[in-house]
Amino acid sequence: MSSADISTPDSTASHPPAPKRSVVMLVLVLGTFTAVGPLSTDMYLPAFPQIAQDLGTQQTQVQLTLTAAMVGLALGQLLIGPLSDAVGRRKPMLIGSVCFTLATIACIFVTNVETFIALRFAQGLAGAAGAVVARAIVRDHFEGDNVARFFSRLVLVSMLAPMLGPILGGQLLHIGPWQLGFVVLTGVSLLGMTLAYFLLPESLPEHKRQPVSGVALRANLRHLLSDLRFIGPMLTLSLAFGAMFTYISTFSFVAQSQLDASAQQYSVMFGSIAVGMLLGTQINGFLVGRVHVTIRLAIGMTLAALAVTTLGVIALSNVTSLMAITVPLLTMMIGAGMIFPNCTSLALGSQSPRIAGTGSALLGTIQFAIGGVVPTAATWTATGKASLLSMTVVMACALTAAVLAYVLTSRLAARRPIPVPAMAVADS
Repeated sequence: MSSADISTPDSTASHPPAPKRSVVMLVLVLGTFTAVGPLSTDMYLPAFPQIAQDLGTQQTQVQLTLTAAMVGLALGQLLIGPLSDAVGRRKPMLIGSVCFTLATIACIFVTNVETFIALRFAQGLAGAAGAVVARAIVRDHFEGDNVARFFSRLVLVSMLAPMLGPILGGQLLHIGPWQLGFVVLTGVSLLGMTLAYFLLPESLPEHKRQPVSGVALRANLRHLLSDLRFIGPMLTLSLAFGAMFTYISTFSFVAQSQLDASAQQYSVMFGSIAVGMLLGTQINGFLVGRVHVTIRLAIGMTLAALAVTTLGVIALSNVTSLMAITVPLLTMMIGAGMIFPNCTSLALGSQSPRIAGTGSALLGTIQFAIGGVVPTAATWTATGKASLLSMTVVMACALTAAVLAYVLTSRLAARRPIPVPAMAVADS
């Protein structure tokens, strides 16, 4: 096996088009499986105030349950991604699904916030399998713009979770306590695991796998971290995700405490705003093949920046109308729906499918690490509680950093040659 096979794009690889039926099945299976992660995040958001009261804790502690899940997702991907390059995609995905289900069941019976935080970390760690392996499977099957096109289709299915999750969570609060949401999540996890077991074949044949090796892993990570074609889109995606996740993790408290919305009003509003992500990905899918990927990314970043600027004006004007706030947040999500698939396509498309698991792992690790840390800045206020203004300031800073990261790395990449594969020495 040559070094070029390991660490550089397969520029001459030929991938015959897959039958439409196979593509549809892949979208449905991966979409259902990957939807479990967003559902575990979004479905319990309306219950944050109730969870804080039930467990006798503060807003910041409940928010840490979300941060813990993000940190778990980050670390889990770094472990599972390279493992999937060595043993294939199916085993890590199925084992992770089993562990996620067990952690979800345990969440139903928690009696204190410390245990809840630990279990949410375990959920994230296990749930990382679905996120990182799904991206690697896509890279196994598709090249170039087809990667972005498939991700747009995949989000069409998986985005049903963040759209319906908060609405379902809000309605479940009418029926029973917040733990009921984790009962439903257990059922969804079992469904995804069953679909993956029976309908998802192995996508990485044995002759393309890499043995688990510290030397190989370090070499591949060194290669990825030295390649600005990977670093630029990765940082852009991660910072944009940090901006979006600031909204996701803080708006439940902002809407219900500052804007006097009920849990049900918040859940409907959140679900409506999530439609923006769906619109953004489908607009992006339509533009694939018609507009260059960098232009599509620029459109998404511009929409998100303008939306957050408008939200800042609203916050400074002390406007408390839910409708006025919904419009810019919806626009921001449209922008995010164009940013994410294009950054993923640019980052993973620049690398060989042989290290798709490692590349996907590093991409997901940085994404969720930043996504888990950035939102905590929204609570750095005099009261220790997030407000509409503090939420908007953090989002604006993260998006500004995302734009700068992409512009600077793109300019530097244009001046530098493509880095020599790090595994060249090891192979020779």
